[in-house]
Amino acid sequence: MSFHPIIAAILSLHAPHLFAADDGVSFLSWLTNSIFVSIFISAFVIWLCRRATRKLLIVPSPLQNGFELVVESLYTMLEEIVGKHMIARTFSFFATLFIFILASNWFGLLPGVGSIGWGEHPPGRFLSLPHVDTPLLRPTTADLNMTLAMALVFMVLWLYWSLSEVGLKNFLTHMFGVKGGLKGFMALALAPIFFFVGIIEVISILFRPVSLSLRLYGNVFAGENLLSSMITLGHELGLPRWMAALASITIPIPFYFLELLVGVLQALVFMLLCAVYIQLATSHDEEEEH
Repeated sequence: MSFHPIIAAILSLHAPHLFAADDGVSFLSWLTNSIFVSIFISAFVIWLCRRATRKLLIVPSPLQNGFELVVESLYTMLEEIVGKHMIARTFSFFATLFIFILASNWFGLLPGVGSIGWGEHPPGRFLSLPHVDTPLLRPTTADLNMTLAMALVFMVLWLYWSLSEVGLKNFLTHMFGVKGGLKGFMALALAPIFFFVGIIEVISILFRPVSLSLRLYGNVFAGENLLSSMITLGHELGLPRWMAALASITIPIPFYFLELLVGVLQALVFMLLCAVYIQLATSHDEEEEH
C-alpha cells in the first residue's frame, strides 16, 4: 500500500486511523483523518479571526468587514431567539459552533478531500488510478463521533445555563409543574397529567443529542458520498478514459453548488436548534414578569 492521489472514494461509516499501532508512531494511533482535519480547521479559523480583529480600523479592511458582518448577523439572529438576558452568555459558543461547522462542511468540497490518501492499484493495472483505502482528509462533520461530541457539549452547557438562569426549583417546576396558571382543585387534579408530560419532555431532551448529531452527520455524509459517486460515474459506466475524465469534472458541478448551500443550511440548523432549546428552558421567567 502506498500514498497516491486517487479517485474520490466513498466514505466509510467509521473514520480510518492514519497510523497503525505497528507503524512506529504508536503515540499517534488515536489520530483519525477526521480528527486531523478538525485540528487543521480549528487552527485556521482561530488564525483567520485573530487576523481580522488584530487591528480594528474605522474604515474596515475587506477581511474585517466580512468578519463584522458575520458576527453582527449572527448576534442579531440569536438575540431574537434566546433573548437579551441570554445572548451575552451564549453568543460566543453559538457563533463558534456555526463558524466551525460551516468551515468543516465547505472544507469537504475542496479538491483532494477524500481523493488523496493510501490506496492500491488494481491487480495487473499498475498505470491505472489506485483504489483508496484510507483517505488522508475526511470532512470532520461527516464523522458521527465529532457531531455527537458537539451535541453532548451543548447539552452540558444547556443544563448549566438553564439551571444558573432559572434555578433548580423553577427548572423542575417548568418541567413537571402545572401550566396555564391553574390553582386549587384543578391544579391538583391535573398534576399527574403534567407530571407524565414532564417525563415525556425528559425523554425528548435525552434524545436531543442523537437528533442533533445524526441530522448534521447524515446530511454531510450523504453529500460527500453523492459527490464521490458523481465524480466516478464516468469510470463506473466504463466510458473511454477521456470521456470519463471530462465527466468527472462537469457532472459534479451542479452538486457542488448544492453542497455549498447545504453546508450553510446545516450549520444554521444545528446552531438555531441549540438556540431554540436554550430559549425554551429560560424564557418562562419573562412570561411570569408580564
